[in-house]
Amino acid sequence: MTTMVRWHDLTFTYEGAPEPTLRGVDLEVAESELVLVAGRTGTGKSTLLRTVNGLVPRFTGGLLEGDVLVGGRSVRDHTTRELAHLVGYVGQDPLRTFVTDTVEEELAYGMEQLGLEPQTMRRRVEEVLDLLGIADLRHRALRTLSGGQQQRVAIGSVLTMHPRLLVLDEPTSALDPTAAEDVLGTLARLVEDLGLTVLMAEHRMERVIPFADRLLVVQDGEVTAGPTREMLLTSPVAPPVVELGRLAGWAPLPVTVRDARRRSRALAEALGSPPAAVRPPAGRPLLRADGVTVRYGRTVAVREVSVSVGAGTVVGVMGRNGSGKSSLLWALQGTGRRDAGTVEVLGEDPGGATPARARSLVGLVPQTAADLLYLESVDEECRAADRQSEAPDGTCRDLLDRLAPGIDGDHHPRDLSEGQQLALVLALVLTARPRVVALDEPTRGLDYEAKEMLGRIVRQLVAEGRGVLVASHDVEFVARVADEVVVMAGGEVVSAGPVDRVLAESPAFAPQMSKILGPGWLTVDQVREVLV
Repeated sequence: MTTMVRWHDLTFTYEGAPEPTLRGVDLEVAESELVLVAGRTGTGKSTLLRTVNGLVPRFTGGLLEGDVLVGGRSVRDHTTRELAHLVGYVGQDPLRTFVTDTVEEELAYGMEQLGLEPQTMRRRVEEVLDLLGIADLRHRALRTLSGGQQQRVAIGSVLTMHPRLLVLDEPTSALDPTAAEDVLGTLARLVEDLGLTVLMAEHRMERVIPFADRLLVVQDGEVTAGPTREMLLTSPVAPPVVELGRLAGWAPLPVTVRDARRRSRALAEALGSPPAAVRPPAGRPLLRADGVTVRYGRTVAVREVSVSVGAGTVVGVMGRNGSGKSSLLWALQGTGRRDAGTVEVLGEDPGGATPARARSLVGLVPQTAADLLYLESVDEECRAADRQSEAPDGTCRDLLDRLAPGIDGDHHPRDLSEGQQLALVLALVLTARPRVVALDEPTRGLDYEAKEMLGRIVRQLVAEGRGVLVASHDVEFVARVADEVVVMAGGEVVSAGPVDRVLAESPAFAPQMSKILGPGWLTVDQVREVLV
């Protein structure tokens, strides 16, 4: 079997870091494999991926020992540009990498740099537009797209160059479940039909493991690899279906819902009916929104939406990419556009308040967390948050350590991984102790353990009498933390109600436990409580 990527005794240390981020990596990826890279937030997954085309250390600095061979070529001897026809790389934040204005121009840009014929470029653009289902976006400005739409354009921009190796860092983190399945299915077909090799880091493993030939686990600077099922026996991170298999003692472990359902009858009989949902007592409404409408030119992003968030309640906001979730959250926070409707937080309209007052009413963690980072170090950001919120020294840092332990306070915030940036911004927002906290895709870049910690923080917030809004494509996280769910489509609310009922009604948004054990079952913790 032909080797596509070979890490040869590779060790990498960032400048000024006391320990290597990667240590003694000696692995191979074969041609036409789809390989999933997993591990806790900040363990070095992104660094490992960036060594494949020389972004590390050429654009990051630091000391690289050993070598990486791609298609037999050493990254030490070839520039990133020289490897572009071999390696297509899509990072965590597509918007940072876009260099043109519109979708069609972005899809063509890489081919222009390779000097391809116009006729070839036109044909490939059309193929990729159809392949990724984005033909209707061809003339759209990139900055007007939703995060998920931007992600698909970024993937398309490298596919047009027909690379032999596709490297993807969190490729489905901004995609709704249906769009994520479409993209992963497309990648799987490219592997099967065209022999493309795919190397992918993804925290929401439940989406990817059915397609993955092998699993690479990054832990404490070391990388281990093996067949997916074999590695999941001991992997420190695992999706719900695997956790259920471990709990039930199934062998071999299931990696798909179908695998688990075929074995679930005896377990379902032993469990009986799902435990009754424990709903918080109806607290006083903290936030009331009525008839909120948001327009961007001729596009109506949010159409006459009404929503209420009570004290001690978590409301999940779900829907396809572009359904209006982010626009709604910004309108509720007060600094975003609102063309019609009313919003009140404890009788006060955030839209008419000063920015500082608006943040104390509704604290918003945006989808692109880095938008709120502007100082030179993590510690400076935390100290500024403490001062602005008149909180005790160390409040922000303590929150950060609970979300993502071990982040060096001297690091520049924009040098952190996306997951670490998200954790930092969440800590900054929570330091102000807003009455309502709005989280826009808060689990992007977070591993399962970090998401569990985030869930505990959300529950702590509601225990203190706050209200929380969570806009997310992560159905497993919403199933874990939400009390109520609002589903949007085309800027309108199409379904709303208790989390167990709303998620059970939708095959697209049902968590894995509902698909395996039936309605009412949302999390592995529910199963564990009954069995224990």
